[in-house]
Amino acid sequence: QVQIVESGGGLVQPGGSLRLSCAASGSIFSISAVGWYRQAPGKQRELVASITSSGSTNFADSVKGRFTISRDNAKNAMYLQMNNLKPEDTALYYCNAEFRDYSGVSYNDWGQGTQVTVSS
Repeated sequence: QVQIVESGGGLVQPGGSLRLSCAASGSIFSISAVGWYRQAPGKQRELVASITSSGSTNFADSVKGRFTISRDNAKNAMYLQMNNLKPEDTALYYCNAEFRDYSGVSYNDWGQGTQVTVSS
């Protein structure tokens, strides 16, 4: 059983920063790709940023230059640093991970999400 838990969300003023964390625990042998997604009310879930096991990153155009993604493989942890936040960044942020257990079986799993609200 694997559990993915996000944390670090909250209320921040425009121009502020937040750092989201994603912790994966359980029977995990390795984590390959990790992605941060977000879903605003009335909108579809969208990819914000992703990072592969080798460290290659990809960002949505709307967050390029403001967000960075990183991971700590030893801790099975992933992070999303968000700077210069805008009201349009308000959404529920989810962590998604592709991983393999000790039996060699591959999975794709989601966390429950953490709310980010950008407002003055």
